[in-house]
Amino acid sequence: MKIIWLGHGSFRIEIEDQILLIDPWLTGNPMLSEDLHDAAVDGATHILITHGHFDHTADLVRLSKALGAPAVGIYDFMSYFETHESLSVIGFNIGGTVDLGRVAVSLVPAMHTTSYGPDAAAPVGREAGFIVQGEGHTLYISGDTGIMADMDWIGDYYKPDIGILSAGGHFTMDMAGAAYAAKRYFDFKIVIPCHYKTFDVLEQSAQRLIEGLPEVRVIEPVVMEPIAL
Repeated sequence: MKIIWLGHGSFRIEIEDQILLIDPWLTGNPMLSEDLHDAAVDGATHILITHGHFDHTADLVRLSKALGAPAVGIYDFMSYFETHESLSVIGFNIGGTVDLGRVAVSLVPAMHTTSYGPDAAAPVGREAGFIVQGEGHTLYISGDTGIMADMDWIGDYYKPDIGILSAGGHFTMDMAGAAYAAKRYFDFKIVIPCHYKTFDVLEQSAQRLIEGLPEVRVIEPVVMEPIAL
């Protein structure tokens, strides 16, 4: 398995027979130079969307059509893209699981807000996170969220060994909050922070997360450098 950060909250995950793009934000992403865009999305099989904000959906329609990769996420939001943009979609809801080839993907709650810019009335449903299972690993992708009590059952039920946590603060948990959530609700072996460094208002270092999780392998990702597990 390879986990590749595309900057901000965007990832490319190569797992089993799938290449999953998580909230791919290319256009206007200050962390991902334009010359890396093609390599970032090459061969993608599905595009997983946590919520409707521009820094998670700006390239969804274009990429889904160009790559022939279905959009995957909350039923209401995916139905909008199917109806209004003629995208191929896989819509489901909190607690549901779908099989993408040999990879199982489940939707779990997040605590944030959501809206979709091009059409303020678009039925975006609600914000969410993902559980991704394959190659003997279970990944928890928090999406944009604050600390929430739902993390208790998510950690207990799915028992993820890898956490990809939004931890930049201001809009989501900060590094100290992510460390607290990881210790209280999960038993991660590996934690990868995201949704930081992008803007001045966000945290620029994962040091507080590292210090808060001395028994966990915290990996500060580097854009387009694969984390092989």
